[in-house]
Amino acid sequence: MIRETPNRPDRDPTPSSENSDPNNPNDRIPSAADIQSTPRKLCSMFIVNPELDVETLLAHACESLASANVMALDLADHMEGTGRHSLLGIAQVIMLGELAVNRALDRIDPPE
Repeated sequence: MIRETPNRPDRDPTPSSENSDPNNPNDRIPSAADIQSTPRKLCSMFIVNPELDVETLLAHACESLASANVMALDLADHMEGTGRHSLLGIAQVIMLGELAVNRALDRIDPPE
């Protein structure tokens, strides 16, 4: 059974290529040159302080990866089957990233 959609639009909202004007900048698809020449505006809502040193950034990355690993393992404990296997694989990849960050931290500030 086909139901009539209420408030159905009279026409297709997407412009067709037949009605588009190539000289109108609103109707054409931006080229790669247009995208590259447009300055990128940074969103200040989530920004990492550019003044932070590498050691601090790596330490925070290590802590974030450790937390993600714990969350993935905790969630895997509540699952069965392929979902559990996938989460355990994700936890292993997170752990490998954490090991790499720890190695980078050791090279910056070697343990005594």
